[in-house]
Amino acid sequence: MAKSQSEFTKWFGPLLDALRDLGDSGRPREVSNRIARNLKLPDAVLDETLKSGASRFHNQVAWARQYLVWEGFLDSSKHGTWKLTEKGRATRLTEAEARAIFLKWVRIHAENRKRQSDSEALGGSSQPPQNDIEESTNSDLLTTLRALSPLAFEKVCRELLRESGFENVEITGGSADGGIDGYGTLEINPFVSFKVLFQCKRYAQGNLVSRAQVGDFRNAMIGRAEKAIMMTTSAFSNAAIQEACRDGAPQVELVDGAKLVEMFERVELGLVKKTVYEVDLNYFAQFR
Repeated sequence: MAKSQSEFTKWFGPLLDALRDLGDSGRPREVSNRIARNLKLPDAVLDETLKSGASRFHNQVAWARQYLVWEGFLDSSKHGTWKLTEKGRATRLTEAEARAIFLKWVRIHAENRKRQSDSEALGGSSQPPQNDIEESTNSDLLTTLRALSPLAFEKVCRELLRESGFENVEITGGSADGGIDGYGTLEINPFVSFKVLFQCKRYAQGNLVSRAQVGDFRNAMIGRAEKAIMMTTSAFSNAAIQEACRDGAPQVELVDGAKLVEMFERVELGLVKKTVYEVDLNYFAQFR
């Protein structure tokens, strides 16, 4: 098996360590951010993206998590929180041990596929994930959004915000307003609401939003609104992410390509929902 196909195994041990640091559980981004912090990963690693605009590093950590679930080190919760099992809490993995786990599950998946007749084949769903495998919905939706004109993308983002609970959402329709593409109001409760400004970056994959762009948008927001949101079909550089949450400055909410897809899926905007079932090999492994 080519080395590049199992590159994500290097995150197995650091993922377990990160969860221990976080008190045995954490949200996906919390976990990968802790790994980056623990290992002092350079921006060159953190800024690398996939075709969807999502972070290659975060993608690899997510696949590492799947193998650790199959191995029984993490639970299989589907509620968005990663949790160590008792076995996981007591385990520290070397890179050699991580690769052995990977190869074990490659064999299990291969054996499972071999047992299926052509008419009963799972269409590849039983194949262990490799680097950079993404849901086709992500790629299709982002390709569609990137094909829009800049103004059309702003209009779609306006509809997305409206469907997500924002009110009085309008686009400015001009380019001379400090980079502000639109504004709206988010009502927290009948007594509290916030004016929110938003900016839309319809970028191709690999064209990252920079730290300077985040800073410029924040400067345009100060004195005009309480919150600012930047949305892109690509991703933000690591420096841009740090700038968005810099101490002493108003926070800028960042929505990259992957999160943008999640938001469209949550409100089912421009998407047709369908259900697909896959075999849970971890469940059947206990009967082997």
